[in-house]
Amino acid sequence: MPREFNQGDNGEKAFLLILISISIISIHVYANNWSTIRFGVDPTYPPFESKNATGRLVGYEIDIGNEICARLHAKCVWEENDFDGMIPALRARKFDAILSGMSITRQRAEQIAFTDKFWNSSLRLVARKGSKISPTPESLAGESVGVQQGTVGETYAKKYWAPKGVRVISYQNQDLVYEDLTLGRLDAVLIGDIQAEIGFLRTPFGAGYGFAGDKIVDPTSGKGNAIGLRKEDGDLRDRINHALTDMLKDGTYARIEKKYFAFDVYSN
Repeated sequence: MPREFNQGDNGEKAFLLILISISIISIHVYANNWSTIRFGVDPTYPPFESKNATGRLVGYEIDIGNEICARLHAKCVWEENDFDGMIPALRARKFDAILSGMSITRQRAEQIAFTDKFWNSSLRLVARKGSKISPTPESLAGESVGVQQGTVGETYAKKYWAPKGVRVISYQNQDLVYEDLTLGRLDAVLIGDIQAEIGFLRTPFGAGYGFAGDKIVDPTSGKGNAIGLRKEDGDLRDRINHALTDMLKDGTYARIEKKYFAFDVYSN
């Protein structure tokens, strides 16, 4: 005669199903041992990330990422992505972390997690030398200012300048911003000071340009730049933070920094 389940059997069966479910969840949570770390990068932002003449990714953050992977005994994979699509792509698991000049802001922190800060910059306005404009809405009224999509510069310009008559024009990448500036289609560019200084003003293309006015105090992005991760990947965040701390302590961070900068970008 087939066995019939009584009430006690049903309880045992339910308990077993719970145990199985917990096991499946545990396997899913701990399945990724991070033997490979995929970094999202927009390679149009020298000296932080760009491509050399052979098409190889180079730059300060590329070196930082490769050093992190070496310390975590992981393989580094670099996935190119437009900057304004970084957070959606991260959340869609196209890659595991964003290592591409991303400032810590409250708005971004609502969507993703961040590692500890490892460099800092300030917004600056770049314009042709001799220009009379300054980084105020009154001075820029009627002028065209280029920004890269998804950056804190775009957020700042659209919030504080656009409503007061400044033509804020967004571009898919930073190369296009510079191109239109040099072609005379833009009156100025709003960008991070380090990138502007080294990635443009010190190049032949930027010879006729300079900073217009002082640094801009942006109340939304004063916490520095860090690596962005999914909030559920706290274990990866902890591992990367540990690697960054060790790099600061043993001098590796300073060695990489001096390769690209003549000043301290951590406290800039």
